[in-house]
Amino acid sequence: MNSFSAVDVITAKRDGAVLSDEAISWILDAYDRGDVAEEQMSSLLMAIFFNGLGPSELTTWTDRMIASGERLDLHGLSRPTVDKHSTGGVGDKISLVLAPLVAACGAAVPQLSGRGLGHTGGTLDKLESIPGWRAALTNDEIREQLETVGAVICAAGSGLAPVDRKLYALRDVTGTVASIPLMASSIMSKKIAEGTQALVLDVKVGRGAFIKDLERARELAHTMVGLGLAHGVKTVAQITPMNAPLGQAVGNALEVTESVNVLRGGGPSDVRELTLELATIMIELVGLDANPATKLDDGSAFEVYRQMIRAQGGDPDADMALAAIREIVVASRAGYVSSVDALAVGVTAWRLGAGRARKEDAVSASAGVMCLVREGEMVEKGQPLFELHADDPAHLSVGRDSIANAVEISDEQHWVAPSKPLLIRKEASPVR
Repeated sequence: MNSFSAVDVITAKRDGAVLSDEAISWILDAYDRGDVAEEQMSSLLMAIFFNGLGPSELTTWTDRMIASGERLDLHGLSRPTVDKHSTGGVGDKISLVLAPLVAACGAAVPQLSGRGLGHTGGTLDKLESIPGWRAALTNDEIREQLETVGAVICAAGSGLAPVDRKLYALRDVTGTVASIPLMASSIMSKKIAEGTQALVLDVKVGRGAFIKDLERARELAHTMVGLGLAHGVKTVAQITPMNAPLGQAVGNALEVTESVNVLRGGGPSDVRELTLELATIMIELVGLDANPATKLDDGSAFEVYRQMIRAQGGDPDADMALAAIREIVVASRAGYVSSVDALAVGVTAWRLGAGRARKEDAVSASAGVMCLVREGEMVEKGQPLFELHADDPAHLSVGRDSIANAVEISDEQHWVAPSKPLLIRKEASPVR
């Protein structure tokens, strides 16, 4: 018989106590078995949201989530393994370019990705707009593709950190998603269980990100880097701005098309630049000597992309889905574009059909937004600002309403360029 009860653990954390390793292990294991009720775990998550988890608590919490399932064994591959994780943004299609690019440089990139929820898009939703492409792979298929192609983007198997899957769903409906220790443990438990040797974290901050201010972004980055290092994963974090959408395309098939353009040497400069920044860090972490810009420009990365899509049943030459209805939104006045609000654009794409309110909702492959102007540009009255893509008039109508305030136009050019990414490194040491 154990000496714990759910109520005791909840009240201890509610009152600011430090939970013992044994108490954390017990309640997570009991919740995973179904012996702790959803409402009890909801109360504990809210107590953690307000009172946090100390370093020792966080390490144990993460350890137990990892131990709740299997670990993907990537030992024995002929290439060093390195992954990237983004905390989510609007128009963030970096993984689609980055994974094949880093593979072209000689690494194996096991990108276990997720689906979109709310205003942020999901990598799997984007790739599923490619005819035939499949997200679900077995562990053996993942290993084989990493060895032969060098890159895989797929869904995390149900066996990896399964208690996190339950906790994430509960956090989503209890308003506790934005808790830094809960975010950090959720992300890192899956990445550690994935078995990669090295990891680069792209922590987004700004209007279109889950984290709105720089100090909280720093805290999340430091926390995740510490967890990675404590578990033997070479981990670096980069904090990047997410006030304006990344690139021009926001939506599933639209973002795939834009990613292919970048892989073929074109596309928006901000997507290319961030991809090369992250690729350089990833290559450095695993000790490879390669120039990612060269691999992007000479077609090597594009060829790996094509192999990756084919290996997962997709047709890289297939025509992408096109929306049945398109509408241009124009400037109501002349002036300078002082702001393109990433959150408003992301919400618009979601309402047009590109996103989901619940995990079980279907998404449209073709819906989305094309951003036709950038912050700092001068526009004339009547100039196109956005192109809305929808499958039916009802979705177009609600999308039109939400795009109305996505752009600010000023008489004077007072736009400030986004800050440069901030790199977070720490020496390898336990977080306890």
